[in-house]
Amino acid sequence: MKKSLPIIFFLLISTLILHGQKDTTNITAVLNQINYSKETLNANISIYPVPVRDNSFTIKSEKYISYVKITNIIGQDIFRFQYNDPTQLIKISLENPKRGMYLVTIIFSDGMRIVKKIMVEQSE
Repeated sequence: MKKSLPIIFFLLISTLILHGQKDTTNITAVLNQINYSKETLNANISIYPVPVRDNSFTIKSEKYISYVKITNIIGQDIFRFQYNDPTQLIKISLENPKRGMYLVTIIFSDGMRIVKKIMVEQSE
């Protein structure tokens, strides 16, 4: 029994050390995510009208937009365009979109990427 005591003590200490390293990694990941969220808030994007009607909408941003992609909820691309001359105001016209949710991926000239959701309604 006395011989197994140092082995048990060693296993307990090594487990605590490894668990402590795991927590440090998780804290670092959370801090990086918080910093990314602050950058996202600084982009100040507006998409209007909400919900989208008449097959078109506008994206306005304080940063210069270099790429826009729109996908439906199952991941099919319905629109994508690379802007050679980045701009802050973009009017997008979709060809007969179906009613539903879509994801708008916006990539800025500095490489930052944001994904927004839009709702498309049928024209009346």
